[in-house]
Amino acid sequence: MPRHASHLYRDGPHNPFPGIKALERRLGRGIPHNLGSNEGLDMPHAALSARFGDEVATLARRYGDAEAVGVRQRLSKALGTPIDALLVDAGADSLIALALRAMCDPGCVVVTSAGTYPTFRYFAEGQGCAVQEVSYQDRPGVLAPDLDALADAAARHRARVVYLANPDNPSGHLHDDRDIGALRRALPDDCTLLLDEAYHDFRHDARAPGAGEAWPGVIRVRTLSKAHGLAGLRIGYAIAAPALLGVLMKVRIHYAVSSLALAAAETVLDHHEEVHAHIEAVIERRERLAAWLRERGGDVPDSATNFVAVRLPEAGLAAQVKDELLEAGSLIHRPLHPELGHVLRISTLADALAPGRLAALEEALGGNLR
Repeated sequence: MPRHASHLYRDGPHNPFPGIKALERRLGRGIPHNLGSNEGLDMPHAALSARFGDEVATLARRYGDAEAVGVRQRLSKALGTPIDALLVDAGADSLIALALRAMCDPGCVVVTSAGTYPTFRYFAEGQGCAVQEVSYQDRPGVLAPDLDALADAAARHRARVVYLANPDNPSGHLHDDRDIGALRRALPDDCTLLLDEAYHDFRHDARAPGAGEAWPGVIRVRTLSKAHGLAGLRIGYAIAAPALLGVLMKVRIHYAVSSLALAAAETVLDHHEEVHAHIEAVIERRERLAAWLRERGGDVPDSATNFVAVRLPEAGLAAQVKDELLEAGSLIHRPLHPELGHVLRISTLADALAPGRLAALEEALGGNLR
């Protein structure tokens, strides 16, 4: 059974403000006169209404549903996941921080890949954890987290948490579910696998049976920032065993997700056809951009995300290309970690395929404008 922070091995703490929506659900009726929550319910919001409309002004006055039942119901239906195996919070980043806060005491060891999504290390160090890194598999055609090395490091260091982005950021590599299951079985029983699935929706098997399954000893973290286009509203969800989510709930900010974010998520989840059309368009652009780069000699690993990675011969050249593109007005990403300094990551927007947009990269690859 996964270990969690030592001070949470007790009853509570319990959320002192579950919110009016939770109270109404318990009562089985609405409460028309809210005189107890000290929200700005009598704020006119004339300026807000003029800019965004009356509905936004109404949502802005009220705390969101701390239990996010509307969003969880929709996710449960779409994924086939029991509602009590779902937790909604303010984006994948917030869920990563929440998992570390719940699972780790200061000084405990966590394991990750050297150069993967750096926010994990940022949060882990802020929690007082000792971070152990293992190198990527980095060879022609492959840039991927090394699952065997992650498992070995977890056993060697008695890790409390192992972090894995799958699909990976920044490489785009996808390990299939069998690989993930083998990794979890190879970890110590009391170690939690924190599986960052922010790019899950761009997998070829994203809607396959079991895609929403809660796995023992695993916290699966996802976001509505990418495929659902809600990055600015900060909302995501975790899938895990209810008992494990119960530990996270002990240290969660109860109104972390705004009423506007919840309403927007419910609306987008009710219109899945728009989301699926967007995903298909992104994948089509991803494959076109990857092919364009490969035609010009680029070393482009396969990607299961909404970006592609390009490996250049050395980090200095990658830094130069990034700077030249920025000077021309185009921002791409280059990992700060020295082990992946030779990698450039490009989001597969239509703008990335505009003629001349990536001219500095094309020149570095030795290609010709077409």
